[in-house]
Amino acid sequence: MGVQHRRRAALGKAGEAHAAGFYRDRGAEIVGQNVSYPVGEIDLIAREPDGTHVFIEVKTRSTLDFGGAESVTPAKRRRVRAAAVRWLETRLGQGEKRVPIRFDVLLLVSRPDGNFNVEYYEGI
Repeated sequence: MGVQHRRRAALGKAGEAHAAGFYRDRGAEIVGQNVSYPVGEIDLIAREPDGTHVFIEVKTRSTLDFGGAESVTPAKRRRVRAAAVRWLETRLGQGEKRVPIRFDVLLLVSRPDGNFNVEYYEGI
C-alpha cells in the first residue's frame, strides 16, 4: 500500500469517526458502521432519539477539487438504499414492520488544524 493510499485511508477513517461524533452530539446512537452487503454498503447507521434510523453516506475530502456531495450519484444512492433494506430486514426481524428512516450525506473537508468543515444534507 502506497503512502498516498494510506493517507487517504487515514483521512477516511478520521472522517467517519468525526461523523459518528456529529450524530452522537445530536443525541443519536451509532448502531452500525461500515456495513457491507453484495448490493451495497453503508458508512454509518444511527438511531435518533425518536427512533428514526438514519443511513449516512460520509464523504471525506482534503479538497473539493474532485467534488463534494454531488459525488453521491443516483447509482450510489440506489446501492445505499438496497443495503439499508438488507440491514433493516436482518436487524429488525418480523416484530417491527415499520420504522421511520432517513438517508443523509455528511461531507467533511479537512482543515489544516486537523478538524473538519462539515456540510450536512438531511433526507437526501
